[in-house]
Amino acid sequence: MADVRPVKAGWWNVFRPWTLHGAIIPVLIGGAVAFQTAEVNVLSVTMFLLIILGGCLLQSAANILNTYGDFKTGVDTVENETRSPELVTGVLSPKKVLYAGLACLGVTALLGLIFIWYSGWGILIYGLLGLLGAGTYTVGLSYKYHGMGQISVFVMMGLLMPLGTNCVLTGEIFAWEPLLLGLPNTFMITGVLAGNEMRDYWEDKKAGAGTLLGRFPYETGMKIYLFESLVSFPILAALILCGVAPLGCALAFITLYDGYTVYKNSKQAPTDPHASFMLVPLCFKLNWHFGLLLVIGYVLELNIIPMVI
Repeated sequence: MADVRPVKAGWWNVFRPWTLHGAIIPVLIGGAVAFQTAEVNVLSVTMFLLIILGGCLLQSAANILNTYGDFKTGVDTVENETRSPELVTGVLSPKKVLYAGLACLGVTALLGLIFIWYSGWGILIYGLLGLLGAGTYTVGLSYKYHGMGQISVFVMMGLLMPLGTNCVLTGEIFAWEPLLLGLPNTFMITGVLAGNEMRDYWEDKKAGAGTLLGRFPYETGMKIYLFESLVSFPILAALILCGVAPLGCALAFITLYDGYTVYKNSKQAPTDPHASFMLVPLCFKLNWHFGLLLVIGYVLELNIIPMVI
């Protein structure tokens, strides 16, 4: 990516706070559903805010340990320093980055004890899976390098985060509504990682990173990226038509233009380094807008509009 300006090396880039939509949106979805039945008071709202914090810490741990793991395995090099320059250029030490990632996991585990106190032992399975998923992405099991990264994002962030949020706030170990309402976001957030794999396609192939889309021809990988990023729209339409999601969730269709931008950019990506770089940010933007509008539409129809009319 010689034509793409390198990012500024430092802790900000290691934490990647702009990726936290991956944690915030599914927690908002789970919370919106849970508060339809859960009592709204100072304690429950505090728990909800702590869930958001815990989700962000898990996401941050995965981001930080990804920087560490990619450096240790040789995926990140000086030649491709536009992505994660911190360790390959010596701006940060590998040990400090590793400890920062482990610290995020440790604080999340402490929050988990609070959630167990509040809602019972049912949340334990969600917490353990979350810690395992974030902690072994590129360290230990290192399942990213075995093509399992997208599967993990789909399950851990897309499905389990809304369910776990609902579990903490209501005590229900499993419920269909947060699972189904979160399904459109599940595909879209997986599409963000697909964009990451396509952006880094050639560098990862050269390094033998073993990502999922790196196992397919480039053209096939791009089709999978588009499918995961855009299939959320017909899924949401089906959920509304079947009465699973309220009509207010159709507010998310405002982001169809964002979806078109993702599609148009993907057509330029094979030959344009800047367009290839934008595969991820444009999907970030789509996911933020889509997820927020989905939740706003849900709350408007079920809570705000009935109070007005």
